[in-house]
Amino acid sequence: MGRHSKRGKKKGKGLIFLIVLVLIAAGGYFGFKAWVNGAAKPFNPAATETVAITVPDGASTTRICNILEENGIIGSAGAYKLWFKLNDYDGKLQAGDYILSASMSGKEIAELMLNGHSTVHNFTIPEGYSVLQTAYVLSEKWLVDYSTFLDEVQNGSFNYDFLNDIGYNGQGYRLEGFLFPETYNIYDNATPHDYIDRMLKQFDTVWNSNPDYKARMNELNLSLRDVITIASIIEREAKIDSDRPLVSSVIYNRLKINMKLQMCSTVQYILGEPKETLTYKDIAIDDPYNTYLYAGLPPGPICSPGKASIEAALYPADTDYIYFVVSEKLDGSHNFSSNSADFEKDKAAYQAALKRRGN
Repeated sequence: MGRHSKRGKKKGKGLIFLIVLVLIAAGGYFGFKAWVNGAAKPFNPAATETVAITVPDGASTTRICNILEENGIIGSAGAYKLWFKLNDYDGKLQAGDYILSASMSGKEIAELMLNGHSTVHNFTIPEGYSVLQTAYVLSEKWLVDYSTFLDEVQNGSFNYDFLNDIGYNGQGYRLEGFLFPETYNIYDNATPHDYIDRMLKQFDTVWNSNPDYKARMNELNLSLRDVITIASIIEREAKIDSDRPLVSSVIYNRLKINMKLQMCSTVQYILGEPKETLTYKDIAIDDPYNTYLYAGLPPGPICSPGKASIEAALYPADTDYIYFVVSEKLDGSHNFSSNSADFEKDKAAYQAALKRRGN
């Protein structure tokens, strides 16, 4: 009896030891796989600066990866080298001068060097630009075809989780508000899809940079589309940062009492181009984006807001303001008020200032 018991204990210990070894090996494998696959992701998604590098003739994959790491474009030369090999890029990269960025994915870097494309275009999308304005700017620089870009905005497939939450309702452009305004760099044979993807990736980075954003959105009982719609109105209405939370408070206060927003920027979105002064005919246009006619938020964003406007939409100032008008200083600031009498005074002061200026 005693011998069999000892043998059983030894077998049990051996089995446990074998299981532990298998688990350690499995953990090591998956850890190793995650390390290598991490090379495919941008080292610094928020990076906006570019770095010029030179890949000398005859440079090995190891040398190229070291150059990339030394210039802060990738995080690990070792991981990237293995990723190169696993994805059949080893020995196929071309020598030359390249302009790269830590915001580029491993695939973007590899294919740029695989095809020998050393030219990178820089383009800037200002805060407050609509999809149409963005398409126009890029097409004027001969970077994309205008119609193809707009078709891709409406129908292209993009892999970002936030796109599942935007609640597109079929009105306006599908990605309106989500082509993040920024200065970008992109390789010279980029397609309209690539340009759009680059801007969506930056929105994804900014939106996920602070976990409090989603928590605050849920606290306000808003959808992501609602937040960006509010932020887009703030972006077009406010010219200085200190006004943004105040404009936001007016929007929320009006929504709370079911008062029409009556925002000029939403009518200008219908018109397709900014006008300094709207006519009565303009504000009578029967369109769901016309917040002079329809209460509540418009169907969707009217432009791409910057981070300051997104934060203002999430964190409005605590006021009782329901009116604002451009200040008589004509410096881009606004005067805010909580009653119609003060609003009329502020409006008269603004109009008098315009006359003195000669408008």
